[in-house]
Amino acid sequence: MTRKYGVEATVASVLFIVLFGVILLQILGRTSLVRGPVWTEELARWIWVWMALIGIGTVERDGAHLRMGFVVELLPKGIQRVIGIATDLLYLALAGHLIWIAWKAVMRTWNNASVTLPMTDGVLYASALFAMILIFLRILQRLGTGWTAPKEDDA
Repeated sequence: MTRKYGVEATVASVLFIVLFGVILLQILGRTSLVRGPVWTEELARWIWVWMALIGIGTVERDGAHLRMGFVVELLPKGIQRVIGIATDLLYLALAGHLIWIAWKAVMRTWNNASVTLPMTDGVLYASALFAMILIFLRILQRLGTGWTAPKEDDA
């Protein structure tokens, strides 16, 4: 039994709530009521990036990618299955390569200080590394459980 919402969706939702609070603080800081901290703009951008990239893991978990399968759907189910597995293997190789690129980006920026936040720029680039690892694991999970062709009602 699979849960309705995965870990990725929960984390992305929590990040959205934190983002909302940071943006609210940023807005209030532009009034005369509260002196706004200078770091809210950068933190909002960083949270947005992390939230969006983790959200991609949710899309992968749920198989909710946009599809243009009108040609593949005309083929017999067995061929659809082979094409699906081949696509996942190609996607797995691409995800592995993107993990390597993200790792190099994190290592290259780890000693760069953030402009206003008390952390390194490597934390921002780690979002891509984390997201690609999630996607890689979800593809492996799908391949391990046996790929099936999309159902007729999954349009």
